[in-house]
Amino acid sequence: MGEVVYDSEKDNFIDLSELKLMMEKLGAPQTHLGLKNMIKEVDEDLDGKLSFREFLLIFRKAAAGELAEDSGLHVLAQLSEIDVSTEGVKGAKSFFEAKVQAINTANRFEAEIRQEQEEKKKQAEEKKQRQAAFKELKSAFK
Repeated sequence: MGEVVYDSEKDNFIDLSELKLMMEKLGAPQTHLGLKNMIKEVDEDLDGKLSFREFLLIFRKAAAGELAEDSGLHVLAQLSEIDVSTEGVKGAKSFFEAKVQAINTANRFEAEIRQEQEEKKKQAEEKKQRQAAFKELKSAFK
């Protein structure tokens, strides 16, 4: 099976669905529009996702008091408990990578569960077909 292994070099980004998951895990779920606005506020290269650099911007803006109290980014900065000024970039980086990894793990876990369910469905389907074929065979011998 083509399993997605966490690769910090290749995808060191948090996209909309990952941000959604992250905010839910932090206990502050956001609307789709809210999430889009969160990304838009710090998305310097306009690729629709957050790079680590852009992620850091959230905390810089929070520290500078540039985030609206009710904005998702403000909430994220509060809940993630990273103080970039004391923990520095390293602390934020490990948080960011841990989040990306946690999200990837959750996605992989969900994918595995889905795969298992598909497999069970397929087996049940095959069993039904075998039973139907057997019934047909039996009726041919009446």
